[in-house]
Amino acid sequence: MEPRPLAPLSPPQPALPTSGMFGAAADNGFDEAVEFARLRTQAARYLKPEDVERLEAAFELASHAHAGQFRISGEPYVFHPLAVAETLAQWHLDAQALIAGLLHDVMEDSHVTKSDIEGQFGKTAAELVDGVSKLDRIESQTYQQAQAENYRKMFLAMARDVRVILIKLADRLHNMRTLDAVRPDKRRRIARETLEIFAPIANRLGLNTLYRELQELAFKNTHPMRYRVLGKALRAVRGDQRELIMRLMTSIRERMPVWGVDAEVYGREKHLFGIYRKMLEKRLSFEQVLDIYGFRILVKDIPGCYLALGALHELYKPVPGKMKDYIALPKANGYQSLHTTVIGPNGLPVEVQIRTNEMHAVAESGVASHWLYKDGTAQSLSDLQHKTHNWLQSLLELQSTSGDSSEFLEHVKIDLFPGEVFVFTPAGQIRNLPRGATAVDFAYSVHTDVGNRCVACRINGELRPLRSELKNGDQVEITTAQHAHPNPAWLSYVRTGKARAEIRHFLKTVHQEEATHLGERLLSQSLRHIGLHLSDIGTTAWERFLKEFSCKQREEIFTDIGLGKRLAAMVARRLADLQDEKAISDGETPARPRTPTPVLIQGGEGMAIQMARCCRPIPGDPIVGLLRKDQGLEVHLNDCPVLTRNHSSERDRWVDVEWEAGGERLFDVGIRVLIHHRRGVLARVASAIADQEANIQNVNMESEHGGDTIIHFTIQVKNRPHLARIMRAVRHIPDVVRIVRDRSGDKAAEKR
Repeated sequence: MEPRPLAPLSPPQPALPTSGMFGAAADNGFDEAVEFARLRTQAARYLKPEDVERLEAAFELASHAHAGQFRISGEPYVFHPLAVAETLAQWHLDAQALIAGLLHDVMEDSHVTKSDIEGQFGKTAAELVDGVSKLDRIESQTYQQAQAENYRKMFLAMARDVRVILIKLADRLHNMRTLDAVRPDKRRRIARETLEIFAPIANRLGLNTLYRELQELAFKNTHPMRYRVLGKALRAVRGDQRELIMRLMTSIRERMPVWGVDAEVYGREKHLFGIYRKMLEKRLSFEQVLDIYGFRILVKDIPGCYLALGALHELYKPVPGKMKDYIALPKANGYQSLHTTVIGPNGLPVEVQIRTNEMHAVAESGVASHWLYKDGTAQSLSDLQHKTHNWLQSLLELQSTSGDSSEFLEHVKIDLFPGEVFVFTPAGQIRNLPRGATAVDFAYSVHTDVGNRCVACRINGELRPLRSELKNGDQVEITTAQHAHPNPAWLSYVRTGKARAEIRHFLKTVHQEEATHLGERLLSQSLRHIGLHLSDIGTTAWERFLKEFSCKQREEIFTDIGLGKRLAAMVARRLADLQDEKAISDGETPARPRTPTPVLIQGGEGMAIQMARCCRPIPGDPIVGLLRKDQGLEVHLNDCPVLTRNHSSERDRWVDVEWEAGGERLFDVGIRVLIHHRRGVLARVASAIADQEANIQNVNMESEHGGDTIIHFTIQVKNRPHLARIMRAVRHIPDVVRIVRDRSGDKAAEKR
């Protein structure tokens, strides 16, 4: 939890501008010329005179474009872009960014176009304004879909130029500061978006002051009553512990020179949102949250940080496990500091941050203090800039592997939260990953190919499962195989957006190809049921069908059928109707009925055709197919109880299927063997199975009354005759009482 300044004890902070809160309306004494003069004065301190003149021209255009427009609060609309530009000036952004801040809404709210802006202020300013502007909403889109598209556009523009998001953050800050005039439901929605998207972005870019203010404003608007109650309680505690805090700060200040440390010591009070989040996460009452105060020690250099830590720990005992060294291991957003919690007078725990003045500047202003576009050479980039640049580039990778905008936004949200686990490659390089990250996340952080082909891992020299969660200091080595590929089960435990996006992209690509072939076979079968062949459907019928369903090519229809998104029978009937209409219009007779044929199953088609885990069919079994939405065709036994119990109402999705002759694939099947428990009987049963050229995949044993034992085997067989030979061989063993095929399969599958 990042603390906020305790006013009488804190140093002067590079405060965010407050000019955005102008009041209610233009006739209450608001003068846009006066507000711009303040912006002009601030910008003139670091911009060239010619840039200030361009800023004046941008203000004139914004004032003209927004003339007659008012915000919900009643104030003239132009005060909003002025407030945004003033925030950007506080961050000392360049002229193009300030111009874009003044003009960021003109493309949405007036007839000014991107070409107009480019003609007057240049391509860069026009691109920045376009990056911040929302897309036109399509009528068929929901609000959530439109928002996801807008965020996607913003993130991709941000990946090209970080100033886009800095402008958007300044825009969101002023909107949050003036949210009181908005109706309550919209206020809560905007506040939630701020907590989920904009506050984490500010944190990811190292804008901690902005991050904390956005969190506070979002908390105030999502839970106004809790905000007021906590604020009142905090003010009461502040008065009670004032003298104690002053005594603590004085003792720390006096101890530093004794250790030869030239330091400034300031008191801090933690944010209401940070206190509230701690209460929720640890289920504490306000009275149980003791560390609501903290201190910050600023020194001249890094050795001074560690000297100050030693002096502090000599003065007050540290709390074990609460010391974090973010100087040696900086956070992903470039944040550096020493954190420790000590027990002060009266047993009061106090959090202390120790950092240099340069670290403090980065902690408060982050990437805004020296952004990437000033000099594109790699040599000019600081560590913070490199990390920010790499993160922005990762957004472009997510864009190329994500499907729709909602999926892209989901992946970005995952990566917005800071990493807390530092692990090492075999070469000693540090990788920063989020808490809960696994070896698979690590593999994808190294390279996409390493992730896609990983088969095993060693953590600290020991072989461990790929789903193992990584801990601070782990050394991870990934083993890859040339023909390995991602497992869909990985999606249940990976934590990084990159890993999730790459796995989905691979599975979707492979799955789509298989689904296309399956869909074509299913459609061909459905057409045979109504007397047609796929080749009977002419180009005209296909063109009319594709136009009706807004598709560009036949493969899209095949894929949708294979994924269960469309029913083959319905597509076949509509195509047949269109073909009959064409034949009648041409004076021809429709094609005669033909004998329907089932879909042939090999069992090795891939993910588009799956053997149901509830009944485990094998070649030779009577089977039926179930077309499951987005999962392809699932093959069940004809008498599968799960199929008849859970899917009897979906008979229109049942498909006639048969086994194709000559398949050589092995299929998992369960057998249950009841034995007299004698020495060596398990080995004899396993040997009998192996003698019949079958693989044993899994073995489980359970005791029965009377000293007998049931052994559950999962074995791999070619077909029913192969299984029958195995069961005969096992049955001939003297200690085997009974052997049956186990059709219970996967218990989880039965519950679907």
